[in-house]
Amino acid sequence: QVQLVESGGGSVQTGGSLRLSCRTSGDTHTTYWMAWFRQIPGKEREGVAAIDNGGSTAFGVGVAGRFSIFRDHVAKILYLHMGNLKPDDTAIYYCASQFPRPPLPFGATTALLPSKYSNWGQGTQVTVSS
Repeated sequence: QVQLVESGGGSVQTGGSLRLSCRTSGDTHTTYWMAWFRQIPGKEREGVAAIDNGGSTAFGVGVAGRFSIFRDHVAKILYLHMGNLKPDDTAIYYCASQFPRPPLPFGATTALLPSKYSNWGQGTQVTVSS
């Protein structure tokens, strides 16, 4: 089993930046796909960005060009750099991982679906004030 621990959340003003980190440990073969999701109370969890083992990426609606995702395979850390933050980005951000079975093509229509992931971190709060 893999363990995922997020960090880096906090409070920033509109236009600011944050970098989230997700440290992985344990059975890391299940980190073939890794992704960031976010959720606000009363709404469904939303896919923000995903990356596969080869470095292909996918981004959710409204974040492309502002957010970037990358992974350090040696340190086993997933990052989400968020720039030009807006109040609508306020949410709890979750890290997730999965080795898709059966194999699936990687892309926004697969890797950004919460139902495709079974490993989750505890979340980190991001608050953007106007």
